[in-house]
Amino acid sequence: MPSNPQRRQREATEEAFVLRPGDGRPIDLGNFRMTVKATGEQTAGAFTLLEADEPPDFGPPMHIHHDCAEAFYVLDGEYIIFLGGQEQSCPAGSFIYIPARTPHGFRVGRVASRKLNFYLPAAMLGYFDDLSEAVRSGDADPDVLADIASRYSVEVIGPVPEGYL
Repeated sequence: MPSNPQRRQREATEEAFVLRPGDGRPIDLGNFRMTVKATGEQTAGAFTLLEADEPPDFGPPMHIHHDCAEAFYVLDGEYIIFLGGQEQSCPAGSFIYIPARTPHGFRVGRVASRKLNFYLPAAMLGYFDDLSEAVRSGDADPDVLADIASRYSVEVIGPVPEGYL
């Protein structure tokens, strides 16, 4: 069987790991919280996995990820997903896949909700870390959000909803 240098690189950098319930690095974003479950370094760049705990009616502006696909798995509550000019209700157990360069957004339903966010290939961890720092320093406004987004290949295409920053 021929040798695959990419596979050897992955095997050299990936290590198996287990996180127990509640484990992971927290990211405080003021109005919501994320927990880092897997980073690009841990997955040899294959994906990033974050768990999001979000309040009712919360959501980001409509946006596009130019360098990665995004997927959600709804653990608790309900999310309204905006894709292709349509709204879809996604209760617990729903899975949503959004290819790169696809305009999208979401809003949490009427109760606090929780989901897993996958970014494929690995991306967006720096975005949330930078946003957390802006929120912590009191420097989070739509212009700062646009600057942070552009650094991580995210294009904000809708207004920033009240309560996001």
